[in-house]
Amino acid sequence: MRRATTTRRSVLVAGAAGLVAGCSKYGDEGGGEQPAPTDAASSARASTAEGTDDSAGSADPEQPPAADELARTSDIPVGGGTVFADKKVVVTQPAQGDFKAFSAVCTHQGCTVKDVADGTINCPCHGSKYEIEDAAVTGGPAPRPLTPRKITVTGNSISLG
Repeated sequence: MRRATTTRRSVLVAGAAGLVAGCSKYGDEGGGEQPAPTDAASSARASTAEGTDDSAGSADPEQPPAADELARTSDIPVGGGTVFADKKVVVTQPAQGDFKAFSAVCTHQGCTVKDVADGTINCPCHGSKYEIEDAAVTGGPAPRPLTPRKITVTGNSISLG
């Protein structure tokens, strides 16, 4: 007659099975809420993709701006720039057709820069100034240049990213 023996391995396997069952039970309680963010994220991706398809002709000056368009190239003066405070970005055009973008958040104390004038990006809080070509500090207490931002210029359209 064979005697049943309990081995260390069988105890560990049984314990792990109990943990997995316990976790599954716990995870099932909140499971109904998990798909909602995924579905919302999927919907957001789908609408972004649809918006991209719809905006394929946005470079045409007669077309309305695309949903993801930041500005038209004609909105950015040569030798100057425009601050988009709501997007926390400043776009400059140091030379004809050469567009640059930088964070609009001053590196001194986090104020949003106010304007672009006389070849500099200007912060109203403590007088920091940055070059329009590379956002290098030219005056004030700012410790470092503005952070570059990626933009895409397609035809007459400027978009972030």
